Amino acid sequence: MDLGLRDKRVLITGATRGIGRATARVFAEEGARVAITYHSAADEAEEVVKELGGPDRARAAQCALGDPASIEAAVRGVEEAWGGVDIVVANAQSFLWVDPDQLPRFEELPTEDWFPLLRDNVEGHMLVVRHALRGMRERRWGRVVLLSSVTAEHGSPGSEIYGAAKAALHGFARGLMWTRDGILVNVVSPGGTLTESLQNVDPAIVAHSGSETPSGRLSTPEDVARVIVFLCSEANGNVNGEVVHTAGGR
Repeated sequence: MDLGLRDKRVLITGATRGIGRATARVFAEEGARVAITYHSAADEAEEVVKELGGPDRARAAQCALGDPASIEAAVRGVEEAWGGVDIVVANAQSFLWVDPDQLPRFEELPTEDWFPLLRDNVEGHMLVVRHALRGMRERRWGRVVLLSSVTAEHGSPGSEIYGAAKAALHGFARGLMWTRDGILVNVVSPGGTLTESLQNVDPAIVAHSGSETPSGRLSTPEDVARVIVFLCSEANGNVNGEVVHTAGGR
């Protein structure tokens, strides 16, 4: 199937590893030009650019979700270099890493720790889309995919802030789906995914988690990436405003 992605201009936030990097690779395989953002891993970002075909086909920009100026600069940089942004994949995430054995109660979590998470994971993505949307409207074609998590619907211990942020993206997509002008907006909601972050987890725990899914395994980053790329393609004619789960049936 021809996905109609040759020379489409793609911006993926947070794509130095995991689902973002896998998605960048699949887009590049389909002939798209791919721009990625990174927070601090400049060396890894340059590795990804080389992997995607070098500066003629890919580029990288530093971007912090909590810094509106860096978000605007990242989007404008792609538009100036390539003449526009056709596709946005809002993949970057901001976490508060806490030892599971030391999870604080929600009412004990300092607000200075959780307010930035809401701003980064909600407002940051909204700003990325906002800056790219005007050009999409002018060209009367565009695709937006927001990365969520099954945590938004099922929850987990200590997930109050993260789950709230991801659920907010669902509401954002449901409003933005009325943009029209040939622009389709969807959410992809992964569950446990075999990214680099699971490398230090006990393999028995990972295997048990996979065995509890109807499909019998956890998703790979490539599993998620292929869904994202389809939703962002010409092959997606009218899937709009949906939350698509990539969690093996959970």
